[in-house]
Amino acid sequence: MAKKKGKQQRPDMTNEVLDVLKHNDTKLLNYRQISSMLEITEESDRLFVIEALENLLIKDLVAEKEPGKFQYKSSEAYVNGIIDFVSTGGAYVVTSPTEKDIFIPKGKTKDALHGDTVKVLLNPTFDKRQREGVVAQVIQRKRTDFVGIAQVTAKNCFVVPDSNKLHIDFFIPLSKTKGVKNGQKVLLKLVSWNPAETNPIGEITEILGYPGAHTTEMHAIMAEYGLPDHFPDEIEAAAKGIPTEITEEEISKRRDFRKVTTFTIDPHDAKDFDDALSFKKLENGNIEVGVHIADVTHYVKPHDIIDEEGLARATSVYLVDRVIPMLPEVLSNFVCSLRPNEEKLCFSAVFEMDEHANVVKEWFGKTIIFSDRRFAYEEVQEIIETGKGDYQEEILTLDRLAKKLRAERTKDGSIFFDKEEVKFNLDKDGTPTGVYFKVQKDSNKLIEDFMLLANRQVATVLSKALPKKNDKNPQKNAKGSAVVYRVHDAPASDKLTDLNNFVHKFGYALNIQSKKTTTQSINKLLVDVKGKPEAGTIEILAIRSMPKAIYTIENIGHYGLGFDFYTHFTSPIRRYPDMMVHRLLEAYLNHSTYSNAEELEAYSKHSSAREKVAAEAERASIKYKQVEFLKDKVGHIFEAMISGVTEWGLYAEIIENKCEGLIRARDMKDDFYTYDEDNYCYVGRKTKKVFALGDKVLIEIKNADMIKKQLDFVLVDTIEKNESQHNRIEKGETRNPNKREKKEHRGGKGKKGNSRRR
Repeated sequence: MAKKKGKQQRPDMTNEVLDVLKHNDTKLLNYRQISSMLEITEESDRLFVIEALENLLIKDLVAEKEPGKFQYKSSEAYVNGIIDFVSTGGAYVVTSPTEKDIFIPKGKTKDALHGDTVKVLLNPTFDKRQREGVVAQVIQRKRTDFVGIAQVTAKNCFVVPDSNKLHIDFFIPLSKTKGVKNGQKVLLKLVSWNPAETNPIGEITEILGYPGAHTTEMHAIMAEYGLPDHFPDEIEAAAKGIPTEITEEEISKRRDFRKVTTFTIDPHDAKDFDDALSFKKLENGNIEVGVHIADVTHYVKPHDIIDEEGLARATSVYLVDRVIPMLPEVLSNFVCSLRPNEEKLCFSAVFEMDEHANVVKEWFGKTIIFSDRRFAYEEVQEIIETGKGDYQEEILTLDRLAKKLRAERTKDGSIFFDKEEVKFNLDKDGTPTGVYFKVQKDSNKLIEDFMLLANRQVATVLSKALPKKNDKNPQKNAKGSAVVYRVHDAPASDKLTDLNNFVHKFGYALNIQSKKTTTQSINKLLVDVKGKPEAGTIEILAIRSMPKAIYTIENIGHYGLGFDFYTHFTSPIRRYPDMMVHRLLEAYLNHSTYSNAEELEAYSKHSSAREKVAAEAERASIKYKQVEFLKDKVGHIFEAMISGVTEWGLYAEIIENKCEGLIRARDMKDDFYTYDEDNYCYVGRKTKKVFALGDKVLIEIKNADMIKKQLDFVLVDTIEKNESQHNRIEKGETRNPNKREKKEHRGGKGKKGNSRRR
């Protein structure tokens, strides 16, 4: 279609024309018909319609189905994704790791709730830096059960959700309130939501109690994340009915380790002992190390009711005051647990190692063991440090071998982040009386290194048994058609570039030319920054640059560990994927098959999703206890480190107890502060004062909200500055050309304000 020339300035009618075609998406329309629908009668004005149609053709939003006749390409204007609400009531829809998120304005989310899978109608936009749309349909609800506070009057009842990701209150008919009292915390079920109505309709299914009480809040967390508080009676009965006697016939089928020195090393309060180590000196001078894992699948058979319950849970969940086990207690704490001075059935990986920790020979199979001693990590650490104690020779030798395994992993590209867990001392009522930290020491690393070895070697042997691609006769190998892997993808190149650009400001550099050079330089960076003012900042950003590990049958290796093959084999009492791997390994050893690729992948995806839920629930319980611990310390001043920088303020973590709170930008009243996204900081307009990620500051606790599980801080003063960074910021040297041009205004993006994980 040729353009007609005119001297007048042409207004952009693209949106108006597109709206006409959208509302008549089953029809073919020419420019005259569209003009008529827009009430354009002058021929000269119809030139604007022609211009708009040409723009829409270029943008591929309409199709010219016949010469001069156009139709809206509706099938291509819809996309599906997961909706993520922010506190303002707007939302973003995540469609894929490679596509920009779609912004949904407040009021355009229809009847969607946080986490739902939705169908989005994209709005035409000529700014490629942002996609916008409206929710057209909810395809699948993420959940239908919610926790909130009841607001009850004589005439109506509403429930205000606990989660700030839920932007709407629920209306509860008075006949569905279960007699709830005003102010009580409840669990409700979504019944319906007519998009024409303001509020969704629900019914109260459980009254949890009054907010602030320990029992109420812990049950609320469990309800919020769909965690069960008990096993159904039929599951308990089935577990208690499992034959537990170890017969001579069963022993005859297994390799006997009962006379080989064997012990467990676990947290002092552990009850479910998944793994044990055996130690034996061989005549040739080598050491035989047995990694013995509870043989859960001997007792739990595929698709029986205990297995189905274990699959549904997929993982044990560790809240601050309780464990929600994957398997019934009779199995997890007694029958399968490798308790001292008891004969136990195991599935084992046995390695003959030379003095350099090279694996000379390996063996996999069913065993029977007798644990001679149960160690706590603290006891083993004391032996490592003093050289004295029970089984000192065995433990010191294992520690020496573990350190050599670790050194080899470092050389091959394993990344080592220091792990520090926040733990609480609780009184009999569950009230926190103190905070302490669990730090990874040599005793922890000893166990970790041998578990990693077993996991890697099991994955390797199973992978080698897979039929080769393009094999003309894949049936000749009946040892399996898939493996459940634990994979960890490499960080996105843009995140590595951002990290490299940022650390360059402090005089460091990453070599990101290859996978190996990247991991090696990250490890060197983490060592080099130890004890430096910028250490906290760089460690935080390095961790955030990494994606999460998942379960899948598609192997891409484990980037963080530097392994080509990796799986989970060593914790079947508390992780369902380990049970799948046990069954795969048993099938391999018996020259048979277990399950199929489609089922294994479905179970893997489910396990990854449940792992994420468990982690969120664990964090929520820690956050609740942190707020409870500090509720009587409002007005107190603490040293803290800035742990997150967002558009709505700074997050700071109190150094002495690791409790994190928000310093709202609106409370920084000594100056007008500008948010500098590229440099993770706020800069004062007049004073040029800088508050940056990793800075140490003095904060005052302003509020401890038990209901929202939220701490609010106000800045008192700075303690020390990362001067090199601040000087560069003031000189304008730190602009990062690789950052996205558009800043995402996301009011509920995550407690530390980290960018969306891909």
